[in-house]
Amino acid sequence: MAALTGGGMRARPGEISLAHQGVLFLDELPEFDARVLDSLRQPLENGEVAVSRANHRVTYPARFMLIAAMNPCRCGHAYEPGFSCKRGRVDRCTSDYQARISGPLMDRIDLRIEVPAVTAADLILPPPAEGSAEVAARVAAARDIQLARYAAAGMPRVRTNAEAPASVLEQIAQPDAQGTKLLRDASETMRLSARGYHRVLRVARTLADLDGAEKIGRLHLAEALSYRALAEDLRSAA
Repeated sequence: MAALTGGGMRARPGEISLAHQGVLFLDELPEFDARVLDSLRQPLENGEVAVSRANHRVTYPARFMLIAAMNPCRCGHAYEPGFSCKRGRVDRCTSDYQARISGPLMDRIDLRIEVPAVTAADLILPPPAEGSAEVAARVAAARDIQLARYAAAGMPRVRTNAEAPASVLEQIAQPDAQGTKLLRDASETMRLSARGYHRVLRVARTLADLDGAEKIGRLHLAEALSYRALAEDLRSAA
């Protein structure tokens, strides 16, 4: 935990502070100790971490983008067609493995995407029409939109939708009538927490920015909800 969040004799910064304004990648997420993973919850919320010692307390910045990867089960083959787990039922194996990540931490992860295994047929396919350079240009344009939006609102220190306060987010991320109905229905069906509700709005606002749309539409909300629903469906199936 000290290596990740900070600590030691002199309360040195950990990996989350060294990744400030950057990316922190954690591979094989369920293999980390549960207490270590839960120590990420507060820094993910407020962008800083406090390291306390007997005679002093130090606060380090820790506004990072968390990217994590994990297998569906310990062996990694749970969702492959025809796979038979040696440990017993596949659903029990995946449930035990995925339960190592607490619900409150999962609630703070906005995009949850299943990445299937790459086959030989996939490797010989032609490259996609939109390459990394084109995607990077769209992302840069969306970030410029967000920077200008919050500068106009008198918040020059807020650069992205992820950093916007919830009160401001509800003003700049108001969906249209169809989107509002979808969000209301999905909130009840998926039992979204208040945090989950606002995180869906942040993702939907960003998707609209990527499209160059001024208003959040039903499609933007549907896509934002799909990223959150995927993990819920996998967890329910397990």
